[in-house]
Amino acid sequence: MRYILASSSPRRKELLEQAGFTFDIIPSAVEETITKTEPSEIVMELASKKAEDVFRRHGQQDCVVIGADTIVVYRDEILGKPADKAEAYDMLSMLADRTHQVYTGVSLVISKKGQVHTRTFCESTDVTFCPICKEDLHAYVESGDPLDKAGAYGIQGPFAVHVKCIHGDYHNVVGLPLCRLYQELLTEYTSPLSER
Repeated sequence: MRYILASSSPRRKELLEQAGFTFDIIPSAVEETITKTEPSEIVMELASKKAEDVFRRHGQQDCVVIGADTIVVYRDEILGKPADKAEAYDMLSMLADRTHQVYTGVSLVISKKGQVHTRTFCESTDVTFCPICKEDLHAYVESGDPLDKAGAYGIQGPFAVHVKCIHGDYHNVVGLPLCRLYQELLTEYTSPLSER
């Protein structure tokens, strides 16, 4: 079985490698147009578009294409990647000492024995930050780390010192809910990792 990650995200690549998967990386070229309004529906729609795009262009028999999309939400506002350092600072100031949600949608296009079908799901994790002083916020923003991350932070990096608690899957916040992904694949195969 060939696995294809339809994403150029270094975080998702690292997570799949840590889990023991052997896979190819073929980023989707699809335009990320949103037609849904609920966060869970948005990430599932985008994940589906990515997975279907890569399968259409590179899929083959006996393969699984993994598409994923992650958004950060606070009080119904979607926080994407900040445009600049000022926006990153504003986002983090808003999230400090509060709880927000991280949604990741995953779509699997599975081709097996001549049959193709799709499994799409979403995981949500609550993340609570500690109060954060202005000096720490400025130092983190100046590091440049927030600029390529939804919500302007990475939980797996230096910003981890400001994360008070999470409720849900930690890996979901990084960008890919590994446990749910594996359980979904188990419904298709005896053990996806036994093929290594």
